[in-house]
Amino acid sequence: MRKPQLLQGLSIGLLVLSMPPASSAGVFINITVAPPPLPVYVQPPCPTDGYLWNPGYWAYGDAGYYWVPGVWVAPPSVGLLWTPPYWGFAGGIYGFHAGYWGPHVGFYGGVNYGFGYGGVGFAGGAWQGGHFAYNTAVTRVNTTVIHNTYNRTVVVNNNHTSFNGPGGITARPTPAEMAASHEQHVAPTPMQASHERGAARQVAANHPPAAARQAENRPQPQAHEARPQPQAHEAKPQQAPRPAPHEAHEREK
Repeated sequence: MRKPQLLQGLSIGLLVLSMPPASSAGVFINITVAPPPLPVYVQPPCPTDGYLWNPGYWAYGDAGYYWVPGVWVAPPSVGLLWTPPYWGFAGGIYGFHAGYWGPHVGFYGGVNYGFGYGGVGFAGGAWQGGHFAYNTAVTRVNTTVIHNTYNRTVVVNNNHTSFNGPGGITARPTPAEMAASHEQHVAPTPMQASHERGAARQVAANHPPAAARQAENRPQPQAHEARPQPQAHEAKPQQAPRPAPHEAHEREK
């Protein structure tokens, strides 16, 4: 079995997020085990106007695959859209393709991440005159607070497969997605990097490395029971010697 190519001590997300923008769409890790199906979860409401949804995805660390939850984030600049990461299977291995920001949404393996990311493009909203408008048909937005909204029906499929390739999704890039792959891309933001690190730390806390688990399970030396120490005897006050009878008689005179 071929071992995953990992930098020791780093999760796949940290490895991907540290790459320069020009390489953000490349493959940086190879695994021989398929990622699990995408979980079903509820999208939290958009916290503020202008934030864009980043769907959750599977990352890989020392303990195996772990889930990085979806999150609302501020884009690097107006007009940019997020292309999610995805896993692709080819040549007997699963390769991770990092996500990136760009003027258009590129190919993300045909994976149905939901909330506007149905496998091709993005139907959760669009930039309009320098402001982002949200499609409330597929995104959770409080319209009493955020007024840049519209409602456009989107066909939603129930495919939760999390990787592209044999045994998974067989989608291929469209001409528009191919064109988007050649545009100028921007790396994930510090907010996205912090979010991924938080997920990695939580997994590390719940699944410590084997060496740490062995140390925890190793019998610990028991402290010896403290024995009571002998207490010093209390010193009795010494009485002055009583005078002899003849001495007392002389004093009375």
